[in-house]
Amino acid sequence: MCLALPARVVMRQPGSDQATIDLGGVRKVISLALTPEAQEGDYVIVHVGHAIGMVDADEAAHTLALFAELAQHQASSAAAAGGRA
Repeated sequence: MCLALPARVVMRQPGSDQATIDLGGVRKVISLALTPEAQEGDYVIVHVGHAIGMVDADEAAHTLALFAELAQHQASSAAAAGGRA
């Protein structure tokens, strides 16, 4: 299964197609080679270290909220399963 997540570009590296992104407080350097139009403050879809597309801030927030809800549900399910053992 492949997973791509929206992340905010916080800094482009001058003279390079590299940028630092922020995803929930985690910062990572990625390639913007496929999205050269991305600027600081934009949201990009990140897959294995590459921005593969752009998304607006509202869509990014909605997608990240869904992932947070899924993580909360999985944690609740795991805790309930552990309590029955």
